[in-house]
Parts: sequence; C-alpha cells; structure tokens
Amino acid sequence: MANNDQRRRQLAREKFERQQRRRVEARNRAKRRNIIIASVVAAVVVIGGGSTAFAVMGGNGGGKKADAAASPAAAPSPSASASAPPEPKMTIDKTAKYTMSLTTNRGTVAIAMDAAKTPHTVNSFKSLADKKFFDNTKCHRLTTSGIYVLQCGDPKGDGTGGPGYTIPDENLTSLGKAGADGSVTYKAGTVAMANTGQPHTGGSQFFLVYKDSKLPPSYTPFGTMDAAGLKAVQAVAKAGVSGSTTKTPVTDGAPKEAVTVQKATVDKQ
Repeated sequence: MANNDQRRRQLAREKFERQQRRRVEARNRAKRRNIIIASVVAAVVVIGGGSTAFAVMGGNGGGKKADAAASPAAAPSPSASASAPPEPKMTIDKTAKYTMSLTTNRGTVAIAMDAAKTPHTVNSFKSLADKKFFDNTKCHRLTTSGIYVLQCGDPKGDGTGGPGYTIPDENLTSLGKAGADGSVTYKAGTVAMANTGQPHTGGSQFFLVYKDSKLPPSYTPFGTMDAAGLKAVQAVAKAGVSGSTTKTPVTDGAPKEAVTVQKATVDKQ
C-alpha cells in the first residue's frame, strides 16, 4: 500500500495532468471558435461582393504550456496551428555537444546539451536563441509540491506561447522503465521540454527540475544544468510561489521572485 508521501505525489501528478488537459481543451475550443468566426467573415465578404481578403487568426502561439505542473503540461506546452511554420532546417552538428546559457536576473544557468541524443531539440533551441526568441522573457511557472520545476520559454509569459511549430519527442528511453505508477524520476538538474500532453508537441517551453520529480516519461530530457544554475533555481523555488502565505499556501503559479531570461545563447562546445 502506498504511503502518505507516495499518495501526495500521485495526487499532485494527477492534478497537473488534469490542468494540462484543461489547457489543451481550452486552446482547442479557441481554435474552433476562430475557425467559425473566419467562416462567417468570409461569407459576409462574398455576399457583399467585396474584393478584400481577410485572414482571421487565433491566439495560438505554437507553444506548449506544460509541463509539465511540469507534468510540466504543466502546462510546459505549445500547440501548432494549421498554418504553422515548419520546424527549423537542421543546421547543427549532430555529433557535437552544445551549451545553452541563460543569463537571468537571478544568475546564469548553463545547460549542457548532447545533439547526438536530441538533435531536433538542440537544433530548435539554437535557431530560436540565434533569433533572440528567448531574450527578455519570463519564467512563468513554479511548482513546489509533488513535482519541482521552474518553467520557462514562453514569449507571452502565460504558458500559451511558443514558436508556432512543434518538434518531435526525443531521448525518452534514457529515462528508464516507468514504475507501477507510470512515472519515472526526472533528477534534479534535468532540463526537459514541456508539451500539451500529446506526443511530439514540444515547442519552446521547457522546465528546469530543481528537485527529483516523478513524472510520466513523456517530456524530452535534453539538458543538464550546471551546479551554479541549479543553485540559482533552487533559491527561486525556496522563495515560493507568488501569493503563497503560511495560512494559504500556493504551490503552482508564477514564482514569488520573478525570473527574467535576459539573454539566451546556444554555442557548440
């Protein structure tokens, strides 16, 4: 029989996954609504005999809100639209190792990445970083119970943004075999992709694991933080979630100590 701690972790994972499903459903409803609106607008234009073409687009950012909580769909998690741009052309050296450096207002986080294991993920981050996609973005989500992650990579800062395209899952077998509860351990220091809860829906959102966390083996582990970076994230986590007090604890939300990625770079080692 599971002990109380195991039960709490299980409940936290289930809560995270429910949140992720609700977020995905909300985005899908928004897409359907935009399609209906676009159809009505098109009909009005035709009936009126006008010659102007209208493009009605939804607010999809092509990203994921996971998380992943980290389950990070958690709300780490973007979704691509029907007119989404393609994944960036492969330009990295698939045999090389790379370092992603996140310069933040809370310290620098250096993340070691192995292109041989996660070529699509490394290539995407390299492409986005070169375009300054991550510069001046907020880490919008912190979880402090059940799973322990800081989620970043959303240009909108609310968990709904992304690059507009998705990339395939990679390196999942490295996590080992799932236990009876369907989870594996994402060790402290791991950096992984957030997604919508569906396969191959990663975008730009990712999560930094600051304490061993049990999650389904569904989130691409693509990097490892250096010691200084892990310490910086742990300090943010120690301060807690915004709005949390001793009497009314909050364990999932924006970090109390706001984290801004001032600059992100990806360089070959």
